[in-house]
Order: sequence, then C-alpha cells, then structure tokens
Amino acid sequence: MIKHKKLEKKQQTKGLYQTLSAYCAGEDYPCHMPGHKRNPDSGEMADFYGIDITEIDGFDNLHHPEGLIKEAQERANRLYGAQETYYLVNGSTCGVLAAVMSVTKPGDEILTARNCHKAVYHAMIMQGLKPRYYYPEIIREYGIYDGVNAEEIGMLLDKYPACKAVVITSPTYEGIISDVAAVARVAHAHGKVLIVDEAHGAHLGLFDRLRQGSVAAGADLVIHSLHKTLPAMTQTALLHVNGSLVDRERLRRYLAMLQTSSPSYVLMASMDSCIRFLEEHGEERFAFLQTQYEAFCRKTADCRHICIGKMTDVSQNGYKLAAWDTGKIVISVRNTAMNGSQLYDILRRDYHLQMEMAADTFVLAMMTVMDTEEGWQRLADAVCAIDDRIEKEAVCREASEEEVSKYAVSYGVNSREYKNGSADQAEDTEACPYEQAAEGRMTPSQAFHSAQEAVSLEEAVGRTAAGFINLYPPGIPLIVPGEMIKETLVRQVAKSRKRGLNVQGISDFGTIPVVREAGFS
Repeated sequence: MIKHKKLEKKQQTKGLYQTLSAYCAGEDYPCHMPGHKRNPDSGEMADFYGIDITEIDGFDNLHHPEGLIKEAQERANRLYGAQETYYLVNGSTCGVLAAVMSVTKPGDEILTARNCHKAVYHAMIMQGLKPRYYYPEIIREYGIYDGVNAEEIGMLLDKYPACKAVVITSPTYEGIISDVAAVARVAHAHGKVLIVDEAHGAHLGLFDRLRQGSVAAGADLVIHSLHKTLPAMTQTALLHVNGSLVDRERLRRYLAMLQTSSPSYVLMASMDSCIRFLEEHGEERFAFLQTQYEAFCRKTADCRHICIGKMTDVSQNGYKLAAWDTGKIVISVRNTAMNGSQLYDILRRDYHLQMEMAADTFVLAMMTVMDTEEGWQRLADAVCAIDDRIEKEAVCREASEEEVSKYAVSYGVNSREYKNGSADQAEDTEACPYEQAAEGRMTPSQAFHSAQEAVSLEEAVGRTAAGFINLYPPGIPLIVPGEMIKETLVRQVAKSRKRGLNVQGISDFGTIPVVREAGFS
C-alpha cells in the first residue's frame, strides 16, 4: 500500500483552481476564448464560466506541460506512485484508446479479457487489431464476472506468442478485483505489456485498509476514472505509466491525437482539487468508508432472501477473484420472485434511493468516500425492510401463484412479470453473458468496415455481426463486430428488454447491422 506523506514546502504551491480563481478575480480583461467571457449575464450557466479559460500566458498547455499543469500531473503521480501520470479530459475511454494503440501497430494481435469495456474494442477497430480472448468465468452465486486467472493468461500467451499486449479490467463494474500482480508477472515473463482498465478503481491502493491498486501491482499502463469513485467532475481521468516496455513518446503522440486540442481547465482544476483533497483528507475519508461498509454488512447480515455480495461468500468456491471492492454493493434477489429491474424500481420509488444499475438478478449501489452515514443507513434500512416484507409474505422462488400475486399487488407491480422473471433467473446466471465465439469469423475492424445490411435480430442468427450489442451500463459487448450471432443472444436480448434493461445497438426499427454475405438477401 502507498502511504500518504505530507508535501514538502517547495511542493506546496497553489492548485489549478486557486490560480484560476485568482486570475478571474483580477483586472485582466479576456480578449480571448471562450466566448462567454466570464460575463455573469451570459446565461443560466454563468456561475460555471468563472474559471473556464483557454491556454493563455501563465496557465500552461496540456499537450506540452511545463508549468502549472505539469506540477498538477506530478502531484497525481506522487500520490499513486507511478513513474508518469497524464491528465485525461476525454475520460478514461481516451486513456484506453491511447494505451492500446500506443503499444500496437495495425494488424497486430492482442490478448484481451472478453469482459472489457467497449472502448477496448473501439481501439481494436481503429488499429485493425486481431483479438485473442480470455473468457472470465461467472460467479454463479451472483451472475457476475470472476477475476482473471494469471496461469490461464500464461497458457494463452504460449498459444498466441504474437500478442503485443494483455488487456484486463480490474476491478470489474461490480467490484471484482483480480490478482493483477500475478498477471503482471506472467505478462512480463512473456515480454508483453500489461494494460489494466482500472476505471472503477481510482481509489484502490492509496491508503491503508484498502485493496492493492494496479499501479503498485506492476501493470505497465493503468487507466483511472477519477469521477467514478472519487470527488471529481464527470469526464476526468488519469493514465499512469510504469516500466520500460512502453514507448512513452509514442504514447504522448497518441494522447495528443485522441484528446481535444481545447482541454477544459474546469475539468483539470477538478482533477487537481481531487488529488489535493485526498492528500489532506484521504486517510480519514477512506477509514470512514470502511467503517460504514462494515456497519452496513452487520445490519444486513440477517437478511434471509436478499443477498449482499461479499468476498467471504465466494472465496471458498474456487473463484479467481483476489478481493471485492467494498464500495461496490451487489444486492441480489436471485432467490426471490423479484428480478433486478424490479428491485431497482422499488428502491427508487419507495425509498428514494437511486441505484447505479440493474441487472437480471441484482442491483448495484456504488458507495464512495463522499457518502454520508445517513446514506449508508438509508440503504441498509431499505434492504432490510424489503427483505422483511419478502419474509412475511413468503415470496421466494418456490412461491405459489397466489403468493406472488399478493406480493406483486403489495408492491404495485405486475404479478405475471414477477413469476416469469423468477422462473428463468437460474438459467440466466448459468450462461455466459457474451458469446464465446472462438475469436470470431472476422476481426472487429474488418467487420466494422465491411459492406453491411440491416436485418432483424431474429433474421441475424447465423450471420456475422457488423456492430455492437451491449447492456449499458456496464458497456461490455454481448456481441462484437466479426462474431457470429447465435440464438442464445436473441433470447438474452429479449429477456433483457422485457426486464427493462438498457440494450444498446438495436435500431428503433428493431434491426442490427450484419456483414453483407453472398447467399443472403
């Protein structure tokens, strides 16, 4: 773990926000962009324009930092303990694209976990890469992806020695943390770069009592979304670099190409403020997070029907996870007559708790260092109250139609949907959410740039996908361009749409793009 040390006096300089505020409070008139000119009469968003400037004297340049921005990036670098750290104002997606493209050339092979975010596949398309896939198992108790197994990564690298890099996601959207140190050792033994999409783990490895982050674990390129789990504005992210396997000048060139040439000083100030906040308050805030998580677990421990995902529940069952992020609360209703979408609606409607996402059999609550004790208590109280109602009304998976009907009326939902939703939950969590298509018929780039046609999902069975279909969140493709579309995908999409999940990639007319092939009309 990296322990925070107080900055030396020479390092205690004004941050971006303080410098911007001082400039805007001065007498200099802005004969420069942006067009709002910090004028308080420039519309209802005027309060946000005060520190929104462009690259002017004294404020440095993100693409060639020498002063204020360089100092801010170095401040983030010291906190995380990386060799170099870059600000990302286009979100972690930009970092993923730059990382993958900087260590590959068109036509290269790359080994990637199949549960990576769609940004990884976008990089494949842009760079014309051939993917080799590692398929994580499913933790069947909750229907979520397991961690990455280092030994299996090594076997795949032996099988596909041409791969230039390994790409994994840790933690997953649901908080499953892989043994990144073990994966790094295997990748480096094969001379390969390890890229970790740690967008949901910017808080990992900073302070005691938390899990190890990928920077300390030895990954070569690590991408963090500050805004996901730390107090920073949406679209703020970091890219960390370690080791000698990455051509850093090539990386910087890709960052210059992929990031906007007009970076937001508001976003950069937010990143710097976040890092400074952690320097000053990190220890106490992370200790508070851990305390509240433990209290939540104690309060919900007696629930008989609703299950809270915990490391201890799955660690003895042969799964590959190294740890479970305490900020990701998986609330499962797999053993009830309810599905995830229905629980999501109940929590929002009856308890005014907005969850991060709903899946087939669970909802996900994301809790951070900035959550209050009241927020934690409200979530625990709601879970216990719903579980108590399930207990009193005896609505488990084996419930009768009469019991389910009574329960549904109690919650103001459709009983047919509850019963139908309950009956096939076991099937859903036994199957892999994506298609294991053995590398696909074509590369993602070949399929994406091919001649295409739009057909209904049912008509697409047996055809080659030319676009993505994914549930959002989390943005992991169910089908990738170049893979064959199977009947299982059609069934899964139908179930997901019936349950109110957000399925992306299907047009308003119910069609998807497929590769135009001879013999099909």
